[in-house]
Amino acid sequence: MAGTAARGCAGAWRRAWRRPGPCAAPRAQRAAACSARGGAVPAGHSGLAPWVPVVGLEVHAQISSNSKLFSGSQVQFAAPPNSLVSFFDASLPGTLPVLNRRCVEAAVMTGLALNCSINKKSLFDRKHYFYADLPAGYQITQQRVPIAVNGSLSYSLCINNKMSQMVTKTVRIKQIQLEQDSGKSLHDDTRSQTLVDLNRAGVGLMEVVMEPDMCCGEEAAAAVRELQLILQTLGSSQAVMAEGQLRVDANVSVHHSGEPYGVRTELKNINSLRFLAKAVDYEIQRQIEELENGGIILNETRVFDSKLGCTVPLRDKEGKQDYRFMPEPNLPPLILYDAKSLPANMNHQQVINIDWIHERLPDLPSVKREKLVEQYGILPEHSFTLMNEDGLAEFFENVVKQTQMKPKKVIGWILKDLLGYLKEHSLTVKESPVSSYLLADLLNLLEKKEISSTAAKQVLAELWKGEGKTALEIVKEQKLQLLQDQKELEQICQAVIDRQENEVMAIKAGNRKVLNKLIGLVQRETQGRSSPVLVKQLLEKKLSE
Repeated sequence: MAGTAARGCAGAWRRAWRRPGPCAAPRAQRAAACSARGGAVPAGHSGLAPWVPVVGLEVHAQISSNSKLFSGSQVQFAAPPNSLVSFFDASLPGTLPVLNRRCVEAAVMTGLALNCSINKKSLFDRKHYFYADLPAGYQITQQRVPIAVNGSLSYSLCINNKMSQMVTKTVRIKQIQLEQDSGKSLHDDTRSQTLVDLNRAGVGLMEVVMEPDMCCGEEAAAAVRELQLILQTLGSSQAVMAEGQLRVDANVSVHHSGEPYGVRTELKNINSLRFLAKAVDYEIQRQIEELENGGIILNETRVFDSKLGCTVPLRDKEGKQDYRFMPEPNLPPLILYDAKSLPANMNHQQVINIDWIHERLPDLPSVKREKLVEQYGILPEHSFTLMNEDGLAEFFENVVKQTQMKPKKVIGWILKDLLGYLKEHSLTVKESPVSSYLLADLLNLLEKKEISSTAAKQVLAELWKGEGKTALEIVKEQKLQLLQDQKELEQICQAVIDRQENEVMAIKAGNRKVLNKLIGLVQRETQGRSSPVLVKQLLEKKLSE
């Protein structure tokens, strides 16, 4: 079966290469076109109206809680198989669910952050389907009356991959529902067997259902990234995609402008923003090519093969009737209160107060970005980069507090130099060998004009080695202090001018750009110990004589 899927996938790619479709352009171009056209993709040679892609998402976020949704079993990533399974998780007869208060609070908090209406009365349902890693044969979820409805999520999208060109879009949130996770099936192809690990069975999830308001992979990835940042800011979910704490199902269809929506396919369990963008864009192109070749789109579930770069069929899509939804008989309605409806004689420890949670919401990423721009005068696109890297905004603010350098200069060192080192070595901000204190110490030396910017970069490279030395110690050891003797610097500048007759003639002829070469040569002579500004002044003075 795997071979069949692979052959079908390869065939799809061959068709795409023979006749490139509208989505064959780079992702950034597709995003720009998507934004400019409102989602329309030019039709092929059919002469019909443009194709309109439609993308909706269902995002499953694992709730950050010490125990599972309906049992006291511990939640821990990468624990030994089947070591965190209670009798209820294994669906032994006579066991009953007990709702986890923390999970409810996390769902309410998330709903409020996404501008949802919180239902004071929500219901639990059983959703029946048979999988080996679902011991009960059903999942407890909230199909009829979920905990939160009718919200919205605003996100920003780069055009042409330029951070300076961004558009803000909004996707509607249909609902947020609490539900159990299933276990995990581990397929051993060598022994032709499947093993089941129930550690994940019963872990609390929030399913965030987004309306089909998106039109390309770039938009879908941007929306999920903003949701991920919100969840992490709230603490309602760690949302680490690599650990399966944030999984995305994408529903994709295409239709001609002015016509009803087409048949949709579901792309299941995508756990990477990059793969999400690729999967959605591939599926849009696949459907357009299929329809233009006279084929039909099946209502099916597909998966994205990241190695082959395409989607492959998994199974037919079950309809609602296949799940046989029914009310969960072992759980009463979930009742929440606000300040007005909370009874006077009610024990506050035993109820969940929506207003109390609302008052304690932290600043969301959008608000933090605005504050960074207003407080430090940095560009809006820089605020997005700071917020997108976990811990980088806090690192930046700590450096600003400890240095005399202006924030607009600090941001360059953070985003270009520090972040460049982190990316090069695949490290997070928390793993950086250069602390905010060490970087601030270095920038203070630069701001006091004790070292040049070239020398500062050399010092940063030494700090990165993590040998426990301070910036000042490295400067003294390697003799990187700026030359304080202006006469000596004038002599070096004159020597460079004497050796570069052609460059001097070009400068006097009006080509001022050549002056940069002379500045560089002086910097080389002084081993980065001269101020480029001062060197430029001295060279200009001597050349005008």
